[in-house]
Amino acid sequence: MPTGFYLIIAAQFVSALADNALLIVSIALLSEQGLPAWWAPMLKFVFTISYVVLAPFVGPLADAFPKARLMAWMNGVKILGVAALLMGFNPLVAFAIAGLGATAYAPAKYGLITEIVGPELLVKANGWLETSVVCAALLGAVLGGVLVNTSVISILNGLVNVDRWGGLSPLYPSLLVLLLTYGAASLLNLGIPHSGARYPASTLHPLVLIRDFWRANRLLWRDAAGGLSLAVTTIFWGLGATLQFIILKWSADVLSLPLEQSAYLQTAVAVGVVVGASMAGRWIALHHAQKVLPAGVLLGLLITAIAHVQVVSAALLFLVFIGLVGGILVVPLNALLQHRGFVLLSAGRSVAVQGFNENLSVLCMLGVYATLVAADVSIVLLLTLFGLCTAAAMGLLIQRGFRSGRVL
Repeated sequence: MPTGFYLIIAAQFVSALADNALLIVSIALLSEQGLPAWWAPMLKFVFTISYVVLAPFVGPLADAFPKARLMAWMNGVKILGVAALLMGFNPLVAFAIAGLGATAYAPAKYGLITEIVGPELLVKANGWLETSVVCAALLGAVLGGVLVNTSVISILNGLVNVDRWGGLSPLYPSLLVLLLTYGAASLLNLGIPHSGARYPASTLHPLVLIRDFWRANRLLWRDAAGGLSLAVTTIFWGLGATLQFIILKWSADVLSLPLEQSAYLQTAVAVGVVVGASMAGRWIALHHAQKVLPAGVLLGLLITAIAHVQVVSAALLFLVFIGLVGGILVVPLNALLQHRGFVLLSAGRSVAVQGFNENLSVLCMLGVYATLVAADVSIVLLLTLFGLCTAAAMGLLIQRGFRSGRVL
């Protein structure tokens, strides 16, 4: 791999580690404040909304500056979000600030990978990247579970001597740990060398950027390979973000697990995705990406099946297999999408279009999930519906893929 590639992986891993741990700690803060269960998915909602609203602007922003430096700045914005929690702001407000940093971080990260890695290594590079993302989710959930564990909280409070300050949340030292983690990610970003890529200067007029963004969005959707891969990744990431909260609630309601153990259970999915992403990166070439589409139907059916599992050991096996199938599905199609986006648009703009669609899917699915939870819909029925809808949508995309023939 090119110089600096593994440093990019390390930097994004540490930043994503903190993101995932911050979610668990913020859920614990909501519980500490006595807020209802449907507030938990709203954390992800407010984190994601800036991805959609600011999508026309973050692509040109990522192309206008050295991407590694921009990533370091965006980690600084995430630090402000944690600082807001430390100052007692509502967790939704703090998470919205952290989401602003993540919005520009994503096109810079994926754009930098596309700039320094050629098409022949792009699936392999995405295998590394998605593996690091999922490992960060895995260890971030573990770290979050540790930081909300009552014994660990007691130890950290003793070290920081929170009682001396009075009126502070017991989770205050846990937030300090996350603050340091984001700081470490920023330092790693600053060590990444510039790719040397240059793009023509473009206007920063908002109306022009919005018009250009919609043209780029339409162009990528109308491309045979780009549109198919964008549809799959849009469904996948919307489902994945929602499934994160569904598993937490399902673990509590069906398996009777506390928050920290439910967070650990999420790591089973992450382990599976790591294995699946590694398999895809090693054995699936870019021009064979379409062949993984049937894995999407299997993914939906597995989600439907796990809704009726009531034993922790069986749940772990199902979750690992769900992650494995998801990793096999998303890595080749994500690489195909990046390649077509880079050819048709530019690294930053194509990832911004991808982020807009995927995060709009996240907002819609989280909104549906929060509404159903607020309406007291059974988590078993809810999980079954999400799985069946996923299988049906992927079946339709398989038909579209075969009608279009070769996608590359």
